[in-house]
Amino acid sequence: MGLTLLFGLAVWVFWAKVYPSALAYQEQFQLFLTTSAYLLSRLALPGGGACYVAEFMVSFYNFMAVGAIFVALLLMAFQRLTWRLMKVQGCDAHYVLSFLPPVALWLLMGDESVMLAYVVSLLLAMLSMWGYSALMRRRGMVVRMLYVLVCVPLLYWLAGPVVFMLAAWVLLDELTRQEEKTKGLCVGIVAILWACLWLLISSYCVAYPLWRLAYGLFYYRFVDLISSWIYVLMAVCVVMPFVCRWLPTLKGKQEHWVALCEVLVLALAFVGLKPRCYEPRKYELMDYDFLVRLNRWDDIIRKAEQKKPDLPMSVCATNLALGMTGQLCDRAFDFFQHGIDGLLPKFERNFTTCQVTGEAFFQLGLVNTAQRFSFESMEALPNYNKSCRSLKRLVETNLINGQYNVAQKYIDMLKNTLFYAKWAKRTEKLLRNEAAIGSHPLYGRMRQVRLAEDFLFSDQEIDKIMGQLLLRNPQNTLAMQYLLMCPLLSGDLNKFMNYLGFVQKDHNYNPLVCQEAVVLAYAQRNQQPPSGAVSPLVMQRFGNFYDAYRSQGKNAPQMQAFRNTLWYYLLGN
Repeated sequence: MGLTLLFGLAVWVFWAKVYPSALAYQEQFQLFLTTSAYLLSRLALPGGGACYVAEFMVSFYNFMAVGAIFVALLLMAFQRLTWRLMKVQGCDAHYVLSFLPPVALWLLMGDESVMLAYVVSLLLAMLSMWGYSALMRRRGMVVRMLYVLVCVPLLYWLAGPVVFMLAAWVLLDELTRQEEKTKGLCVGIVAILWACLWLLISSYCVAYPLWRLAYGLFYYRFVDLISSWIYVLMAVCVVMPFVCRWLPTLKGKQEHWVALCEVLVLALAFVGLKPRCYEPRKYELMDYDFLVRLNRWDDIIRKAEQKKPDLPMSVCATNLALGMTGQLCDRAFDFFQHGIDGLLPKFERNFTTCQVTGEAFFQLGLVNTAQRFSFESMEALPNYNKSCRSLKRLVETNLINGQYNVAQKYIDMLKNTLFYAKWAKRTEKLLRNEAAIGSHPLYGRMRQVRLAEDFLFSDQEIDKIMGQLLLRNPQNTLAMQYLLMCPLLSGDLNKFMNYLGFVQKDHNYNPLVCQEAVVLAYAQRNQQPPSGAVSPLVMQRFGNFYDAYRSQGKNAPQMQAFRNTLWYYLLGN
């Protein structure tokens, strides 16, 4: 039990402290409702019971420390049940191997598409297997047959196709009995055929094909995109309790040495496979998405400073954080830029990238576009779930736009959740209360900066839309920064100079990147910038940059000192 507790503590630290954003990622793409209708909708499908329990637990991922406790308890229970199954087979000397299936499951959960329902389903299957061996071993054949006839359909409807683990276990358990082998074989065959029959019957009862039911409805988010290594880890979780019966028995010191070797092999396997299962770049994007969701702009910048982002989604999050803190036109080129897509990536029918891009549109004041991105993100979920994060944003956008009936519909849904009900009830009080909305720190500001017209625009017209936002509200500093950065990231200095003149009519705004652009634009005309337009320090740096570039080109060693400048960026475009 001490090793089990130590294992549970390691799992908790891993999820609560190292990968908390992965918990938030799972929670935001489901909508667990406390209504009886939602429960019945889950129980109406094979495996729905395990899914309902899993979604209840995932709801607690709102509080990372509590959510990590649920994950740790599930993996600890998986290890203890594996050990129980090993004991009934006489494998007491291989206690360390009971950690192999939960460790494989731990690695398997590194794939963000593996659903917690798979873990719950495995536990239910193993509990029924242990019940058959521990409780039914001394019973007669009639009682064992009755157990099979009742437990197989019940387990199938609660946990899905993992019922075949129980059927296979019954067959093997009966074959190893010394007495009544023929009758026991009949019990095992009945268990297999009974499970197959229920799988076939369910295909006529629910609107899913037989192959889909055989895979499990709630185990994996993308059923047709399961990679080979996922199958391998799933096989380890499923097969290990069965192969234990053929492990050799150990005695004396031999047992301790074998246990030590098993610990080392298990640890090395976890360390070796972890980078493949927990891909750093994928979880880096989850971190950015998590921080954007919480509007933790300073934390995003600190994260980008530690490791430069280089994907459109992470660059978009970094630029948004810089813009929200008023640093975009000062520090944009301290980080890798992905062209204009780094400001507002092109629309993709993807339930992850839409969230970050939609947040950028929302903060700019393009409420209608943010609403479209949130809705498309939710509808793109491959398992047909609703998204609590998307619904919350849809409430906000409809509230800002004055679409109170639509906002009420989404609020009514969120009122039936565990952790969004208070927010929904608090927001409901704002409906049709124009004064309260106007004084709200977020919704009031959004009503001032938003474009009320409901229109679509081309990805090639982002700069014009930023100009419309700035005309609508000259205090929209985020739109102002994006307006100036759009032509710079596209390499159009002439358009930038026009936009800068437009901005400086109403704002005393002359950040570092703008000064670098101005001195370059005038240098291309063989002219000196107007007095006061560029600081002496920038003029001196540009002179040094020009001398280094003229001597050896972009690859000159001296050019490394200018990697964080607009000039260096434009050399590659």
